[in-house]
Amino acid sequence: MNTTPQQSYQVLARKYRPYTFEDMIGQDAMVTTLTNAFEAGRVAHAFMMTGVRGIGKTTTARLLARALNYETDEIDHPSTDLSNPGKHCELIMASSHMDVLEMDAASRTGVENMREMLDGVRYAPATARYKVYIIDEVHMLSAGAFNALLKTLEEPPDHAKFIFATTEIRKVPITVLSRCQRFDLRRVEAGALAKHLRGICEKENVKVSEDGLALIARAAEGSVRDSLSLLDQAIVQAGLKGDEVSFEQVRSMLGLADRVRVLDLFGMAALGDGKGAITEMRGQYDDGADPAVVLRDLMDICHEISRAKTLGDDADFDAAPDQIERIEKLAEQLSMGQLTRLWQILTQSHNEVRMAPAPLAAAEMAMLKLAVSGQMPPPELAAQIIERAQKAAKEGGEGLPVLPSSSPATTAPQATMPSASASPTKSNIEASGSSTATAQLQAPKPVSAGPPPVDLKSLQDLVEALPETQIKLRSDIERYVRPIRFRRGSLTIELVNAAPPAMVGKMVSAIQDITGELWIISTEKTGGGPTLAELRRKAKKDQAEKDRAHPAFSHSLLKNAKLLGITEIENHNVIKGDFGHEPTSAEIDDEED
Repeated sequence: MNTTPQQSYQVLARKYRPYTFEDMIGQDAMVTTLTNAFEAGRVAHAFMMTGVRGIGKTTTARLLARALNYETDEIDHPSTDLSNPGKHCELIMASSHMDVLEMDAASRTGVENMREMLDGVRYAPATARYKVYIIDEVHMLSAGAFNALLKTLEEPPDHAKFIFATTEIRKVPITVLSRCQRFDLRRVEAGALAKHLRGICEKENVKVSEDGLALIARAAEGSVRDSLSLLDQAIVQAGLKGDEVSFEQVRSMLGLADRVRVLDLFGMAALGDGKGAITEMRGQYDDGADPAVVLRDLMDICHEISRAKTLGDDADFDAAPDQIERIEKLAEQLSMGQLTRLWQILTQSHNEVRMAPAPLAAAEMAMLKLAVSGQMPPPELAAQIIERAQKAAKEGGEGLPVLPSSSPATTAPQATMPSASASPTKSNIEASGSSTATAQLQAPKPVSAGPPPVDLKSLQDLVEALPETQIKLRSDIERYVRPIRFRRGSLTIELVNAAPPAMVGKMVSAIQDITGELWIISTEKTGGGPTLAELRRKAKKDQAEKDRAHPAFSHSLLKNAKLLGITEIENHNVIKGDFGHEPTSAEIDDEED
């Protein structure tokens, strides 16, 4: 069997390494700065390239070495225009030029290695214009090696240039940094990275779905090399027939969950839907997602929502429009205190999932912790609400007292999240006698000048007091709320299983708008009466049975009639129905006699 193709295969990360500055993607600022410096003749003697792995630091160093030693039959000066290969370009890119020395600081960290390299600095280059020293992972050098480098770096010979690359810029001594021109290579945006991958697929004559390329670009986290390595791995998923690599194949290969599903998972957990969150986590695991990766994705979502909450319209996201809309919606529903609390739970849970013997079990427990957190009041209000509730309990009040508009709580971020108990005090929880009780709390809003507050005495009063703009909430209350106790300042209800997760928080907000007071709404699993919709249906049914009992319906002509309505006129019933013809009064009177 001939194995030559496999032995000579060159991975995409090496095959498509940038050969000119124009080939680099996502580094326009650095390319522009270097181009202007070369054109103005203001080229530094030392450069520091920093950034994440696979972003192009070493490649940039080699391109810079080529630009410094660029020479053709027509050009004999440094230039960043490398479209036409120069005399030294091929050897420099192959790391075999005698005047361009590359050193891996990770394997040669000692002062002796540095002195050995610097011994040749005083000698002029053999064939090139400059003698260029490229030191990769420079942060790995020892303190003695850095000290040996300092003097030469401060006063180098005119023919010597230094280019450093590092992923840990903070570990490089400030004395070295101050002697270099620093360039921070940015992570490549997912959109630009996906476009780059698409172009490579066309050159390689392979087919990968657009969604698959987007998923690879997101998984690479801005690293070009990582994206090409993942693309290399994805291409073989098509098999020997050359079929298109689908999104599902890429996701299965990466062990990742779809970003939309991660948003769904975060929304369920953050809004207190523990059952839905665990079910979705198990579903993503069954589809091949790594629990630790899902937790990391949830951390990314939490961070993006926090940015949306803080920056508002100034926030910039690398996501699809529908995903951005969902992020902004979650930012409106959660307060900053809740987001920071969710972040703390996620960071701790991520470590637990990585260390746990059963990662899925740890991830599901993390979802429960998030859901419980989502049922708690915002941290901005917790202390104040507990204090006021305890004060109200001591004074014998039935509910939470009204917070004045001048209270500091009015400036707190609004939140419509459920809390963990029917009342912040233990005595109130015991008095409720329920196995599960949750209080829905929201930051009080200043009462604006306008109509006087409405005094609510029943659930029907609340529905009737809702404005026309709250027609959806009115319908939900009628369909899903079973009242248990209704008092001023507090409401105890049972929710129908199909009730929306954030419904009770909306009720709190609506009651506050109507009454100007902050109410506590407790939920219990059992004990609720019929819903308003059920009462309305029962009343309609009872009335229909009562109307059917009218003597007029005993007439033979009305046996199969359909009752449309009865109108009382001067103590006489006028019967409207579907008779096929209008019965005469004589016919009805005869039947009554």
